Amino acid sequence: MDYTQILCEQDGPVMVITLNRPDKLNAFTGVMGMEIADAFQRADADDSVRAVVMTGAGRAFCAGADVSAGAKSFDTTDPHGAGNFGQRLANGGRSTGVSFVHAIFNCRKPSIAAINGGCVGVGATMTLPMDVRICSSNAKIGFIFARRGLVPEAGSAWFLPQIVGLPQALRWSITGSTFGAEEALRGGLVEEVTAPEDLLARAKAIAIEMTAESAPVSVALTRQLLWRYATQPDPRHLLSIDGPMSMERGAHADVREGVQAFLDKRKPSFPGKVSQDMPSQYPWWEQGEP
Repeated sequence: MDYTQILCEQDGPVMVITLNRPDKLNAFTGVMGMEIADAFQRADADDSVRAVVMTGAGRAFCAGADVSAGAKSFDTTDPHGAGNFGQRLANGGRSTGVSFVHAIFNCRKPSIAAINGGCVGVGATMTLPMDVRICSSNAKIGFIFARRGLVPEAGSAWFLPQIVGLPQALRWSITGSTFGAEEALRGGLVEEVTAPEDLLARAKAIAIEMTAESAPVSVALTRQLLWRYATQPDPRHLLSIDGPMSMERGAHADVREGVQAFLDKRKPSFPGKVSQDMPSQYPWWEQGEP
């Protein structure tokens, strides 16, 4: 796919996705959503990519949906409104094709949002399936849906409480207020606040820290286990998955290399690739498990 609303480049083991409508404060469109989904699917399939960083061009991360059509901007019976929501909706309101939320959530590489400025509406919710969020000191964030007569979208009613807890999620979502970097940090939405000029470099450094000495297959499995089981009422289903998975992984060359590297006091060089070495249990959620 030739991208028109994002930039996508690889810096060593890190894929950097930049939302690229700076004259519109990177306002979201259906085209942008499809391009984000495609970029994450590319990262998922490419063994040379270990992590993904997303940021915005110019002074905003993403100013929410493109509202240039005025009051009909969210009306899917209107061509502009339909375009805001990505692929045309069909099949009883379900999207046709892979959404950017699914692409980010199911990606086997960890992802980091580097929030460089305004980040509201879908701009904020698109960061929630990512594993780490950091922001610049001038960031402004808002889950503003209630102030537009809308409801939280892109799965954010599930993701946001997972990240910040239910009380904080309720307050931000019901008020629909916009808040700054320090409140985002206090509330647990972001892990770090940086100077604007340091943001992207710090996001790339975190990506390297997360992956430099960890096995790619282990990373892929770990993020899915944590995301999918953290809110389960008990560990029964998890135990039925992680036990057999651990035994199968125990015979893999990755484990032998990890142990030997520890004994040799050197950095490991894991041979396993996510494109071909995922265990037989994966993807367990398509086999009737949570």
